[in-house]
Amino acid sequence: MFTSWGLETPAVYTKEEIAHILAELDKEEYGMVLRAKGMVAGAEGGWIYFDYVPEESNVRDGKPGVTGKFCVIGSQLKEEKLAALFGK
Repeated sequence: MFTSWGLETPAVYTKEEIAHILAELDKEEYGMVLRAKGMVAGAEGGWIYFDYVPEESNVRDGKPGVTGKFCVIGSQLKEEKLAALFGK
């Protein structure tokens, strides 16, 4: 059965930080992550949008938002570990 985990955050990230987070999702310690997506405020201004499927991710500039959001979909998700990974 699939579950989802999400987080809203006012935190600001760099593209490098998001790329690192997405690379970490390939590790089993976070559960079996099938998809992740979101948008966050960028450290250099603007917003960063991202998408993830196993072994493939995309980080790009996007339209301004109000609140940063993460959504992770998968099986046996480790919510505490995901919160620590995405948290700032």
